[in-house]
Amino acid sequence: MEKAYDLVVRGGTVVDGTGAAPLEADVAVKDGRIAAVGKVSGTCAEELDAKGLLVTPGFVDIHTHYDGQATWDERMQPSSWHGVTTVVMGNCGVGFAPCKPEDHDRLIRLMEGVEDIPFPVLSLGLPWNWESYPDYLDALARRRFDVDIASQLPHAALRVFVMGERGANREPATEADIHAMAAIARRAAEAGAIGFSTSRTLNHRTSDGQPTPTLTAGEDELTGIALGLAAAGKGVLQFVSDFVDPEAEFDMLQRIVERSGRPLSISLVQSPREPLVYRYLLERMRAANEKGLRMRAQVATRPVGVLFGLELTVNPFSRHPSYREIARLPLDERVARLRDPGFRARLLAEESDSPKTPGLSPARSWDKIQLMGEEPDYEPRPETSIAAIAERQGKDPYEIALDHMLTNGGRGMLYLPLLNYADYSLDPAYEMLNHPDVVPGLSDGGAHVGMICDGSFPTTNIVHWTRDRTRGPKLPLEKMVKAQCRDTAETVGLYDRGLLAPGYRADINLIDYDRLTLKAPEVAYDLPSGGRRLIQRAEGYVATLLAGQVTYRDGEPTGALPGRLLRGAQDAPAAMAAE
Repeated sequence: MEKAYDLVVRGGTVVDGTGAAPLEADVAVKDGRIAAVGKVSGTCAEELDAKGLLVTPGFVDIHTHYDGQATWDERMQPSSWHGVTTVVMGNCGVGFAPCKPEDHDRLIRLMEGVEDIPFPVLSLGLPWNWESYPDYLDALARRRFDVDIASQLPHAALRVFVMGERGANREPATEADIHAMAAIARRAAEAGAIGFSTSRTLNHRTSDGQPTPTLTAGEDELTGIALGLAAAGKGVLQFVSDFVDPEAEFDMLQRIVERSGRPLSISLVQSPREPLVYRYLLERMRAANEKGLRMRAQVATRPVGVLFGLELTVNPFSRHPSYREIARLPLDERVARLRDPGFRARLLAEESDSPKTPGLSPARSWDKIQLMGEEPDYEPRPETSIAAIAERQGKDPYEIALDHMLTNGGRGMLYLPLLNYADYSLDPAYEMLNHPDVVPGLSDGGAHVGMICDGSFPTTNIVHWTRDRTRGPKLPLEKMVKAQCRDTAETVGLYDRGLLAPGYRADINLIDYDRLTLKAPEVAYDLPSGGRRLIQRAEGYVATLLAGQVTYRDGEPTGALPGRLLRGAQDAPAAMAAE
């Protein structure tokens, strides 16, 4: 006799993604979708006991960079360790399709520079069994994953594909170039691209220091591509910008949305250089939405910060002559040299041979750099900075930093909060998260593998913002769950998920809320060619389900891989859409 349900989650505290208060209920699953929520009495093939656990929709992370990893790996970790069941990649205008064979290395160098993924990893890992963007989607469609994956058409790859060297060198696009890019954008959207992304920030450079090809693309080019999506009647727009002239830049974005009719999201953080510009942009966004335009901001929910360590891309001694002598030695040999009293004294006595360590100047940042502990603190205080510790102990900050990096066999890390933390406070992030046109994002899962480890943002959203914050107000649990489930899904047109309601995708998390803990970042050597990457785990995810199948139990994969490529927007269940 056929069972009424494939699976029932029994007796959990359901936070359903609508923003409604938690309630105790069962959740029944049939054929990969939610069949019932409430008191479920029908027979089932499997039960999960959720008594005392939170039951939420799977998290939807709309800002990742798994474009390469998805071609060689089945598991989109670290995201899938953190309750994420859907990822959107191809952000910031970088990716690997479309691409002609002669431009393979060019796009790898761009991704190496922008997203800190080493050239050998990408060179060995990418199969390059595509040239056009539809070919790339077809290659992904043949694979299976532990999450669902949506992809955006990246502007840098598109520009180089159409314009070649002229595109890479940021020359203005001709009318013919724009027409060609618009045609490719239309075909990409029709083939299943969920949108188009571009970058207008100087922070994005190739590994040899050149700005991203899209940095100075004109409004005519951006409008033409957006109109390509409009011709297909599909796709969202994603922009990252320095907003050096926020009024002019937002005016341009608004005109593009007005002309194309396509929804847009921008990456928004508080910059230490212009700490109040985010408020201006939020005001403009609110006004644009009141006019009927669809514009949202993706915001980081903790400081966007850089990690330093002996295993990582940079550390405070990277440009010191003595350290450069040993930089290529295996870690254990470097640790031994750094612990040698004579070598240590020589290293601490000398100056960097560059006024700025790559990416920043630690000598001028000790008042912000923190010691990364076993229990990460993402809203640290000034008195826990290396400068404060050094003053209390009467030591040189470099000595404090070196001693900490030598802990745990040379695996100790330092943390420098850069964005969203101009005044040692996350209150700007709290303000942004309370804005009606904001969604959490910018985790960059799959990228910045040697400097940043923010794929764990979804866990921070629960642990810090709804439970543990002490330096300011918290957010209601139901609000944060809605934000990173339903709101993120709707931002990119995925209307079939993000809710625990009949007909919706059975993407579900069972969470031990009291035990949910974010672990310290660590280094793994599991990329192609033995490449290094930062990873971060969590404790307290009892189970994660994707399309009704249990993909993770207590943080460990079950072997189930129901994830697939999502081709474009997904409609809401018919019964719900009709209401």
